[in-house]
Amino acid sequence: MINKRFILTVIGVLTISLGFSQANILNAKSPEEIGVKTDAQIALDNDKPLEYGYVDDRDILYSRMTWERVVLDERVNFPLYYPIDTNNIGKNRRSLFDVLISNVKSGKIENIYDDSYFNNKRTLKDIQAAMTMVDTTELGIEQINAGEALSAEYINRRDITAADIKEYRVKGMWYFDKRLGELKYRLLGIAPVAPDVNFIDSDTPDLVELFWVFFPDAREVLHQAKTFNNENSAIPLSFDHLLNSRRFNGYVYQEENVQGDRKISEYISDNALMQLLESDRVKDKIRNFEMDMWSY
Repeated sequence: MINKRFILTVIGVLTISLGFSQANILNAKSPEEIGVKTDAQIALDNDKPLEYGYVDDRDILYSRMTWERVVLDERVNFPLYYPIDTNNIGKNRRSLFDVLISNVKSGKIENIYDDSYFNNKRTLKDIQAAMTMVDTTELGIEQINAGEALSAEYINRRDITAADIKEYRVKGMWYFDKRLGELKYRLLGIAPVAPDVNFIDSDTPDLVELFWVFFPDAREVLHQAKTFNNENSAIPLSFDHLLNSRRFNGYVYQEENVQGDRKISEYISDNALMQLLESDRVKDKIRNFEMDMWSY
C-alpha cells in the first residue's frame, strides 16, 4: 500500500514538472522552439485553476473581512514585484502588475473597479489617465505663445510601470466553515498601488490605488501567468496559486467594523509601531476564534 502511494506521488510530481517547467528547452533546436509545447503536451496538461468549492451561507459560523497592505520591499513579496525590466528576459516571466495591466488592455480582465467594494466600474481610459502624465516644458510653452507648433522634444511623458508599484492591497474574508471545522481564507480583490503620477518625482508622493480587480474574475489569467520559484525554477508558481495559498506577507490596515469599516490609521495616527501592533491584534483575534472553538 505504501509503495503504491509512493509511486502515485512520484508520477504526480513528474506530471506537474512537465506541466510547469519551461517547455521544450532541452529539446529545442532553435531559440524559437523554446516554450512551444506539442499538441500532446497541451492535451496532457489540462492546466486550469483549482475550482473553489461551494460554501453555503448556513455553513459559515464566523466571518471577518480584512484589507491588507502587501509591501513589495519585503523579500518574501519579491515574486509579485519582479521582473521590472523585461527587455532581456523571456516572455514567460512578467511581474504581477504587467500581467494585470496587459490583460486589462487585451480585454481578458473585463471588469475593473475604483474601490474595494466593487460598486463603480472603471474603464481603460480612466486607468490610462491615472497612469500617464503629459507635461509641456517651459521652452514648449514659449513655443506655443509664439504661435509655433509644439515640438515633440518639449513634451515630457511619464508612465507608471512595474518598477513604480510600491505595494498591493488585498481584500479577503476569513471564515469558519462549521461543516469542515476549520478557519479558511478567500481572497476577493487586489489592487496595485503606486505614487500619484502627477507628483511621482517629488520626495514624498502620495500612494494611490490604480484600480481594483475582483480576484475570482481574474483567476484564469493569473493561473496562466507564472512567477519565479526560488526553491525550484523547474516548477514555477502561478500567481493564482501564490495568492490563494497566501505566500506573501501582508499588514492589516482595515477591517469591517461598526464605525463604517474605518482604517487603523484613522484611530491610530502618526505612530507606525502602534499601527503594526494593532494589525497583529486583528490577526490574533481572528486566529483565536478557531483556537477557542477547541478549548474545553
